[in-house]
Amino acid sequence: QVQLVESGGGFVQAGGSLRLSCAASGSIFSINAMGWYRQAPGKQRELLTTITSGGSTMYTYSVKGRFTISRDNAKNTVYLQMNSLKPEDTAVYYCNADLITVVTDDGLMRYEYDYWGQGTQVTVSS
Repeated sequence: QVQLVESGGGFVQAGGSLRLSCAASGSIFSINAMGWYRQAPGKQRELLTTITSGGSTMYTYSVKGRFTISRDNAKNTVYLQMNSLKPEDTAVYYCNADLITVVTDDGLMRYEYDYWGQGTQVTVSS
């Protein structure tokens, strides 16, 4: 059973920084792309940034230059460094893994898709 667990959220003043982590656990052989999303109250969940297993990244315009995604493949962990935070960054932040290759109990490999973490709250005060 694969699980993604986020950590690092909290309360920060505008202009401050936070670093989120998302660790995947279970019988994981590899993870394809991982990403960070957020959902503010009354709004749809939005994609912020993704990173492939090879390290290629993309950012949505609203966070480019302020947020940095990185990953440690050996630890099956993805990070989100958030700088110059604004009140409009307040949201629940979720990590996602789009394709995970898992090792089954009988030693075979199987693809599993679209795993999400439970979310971590980020609150930025003005």
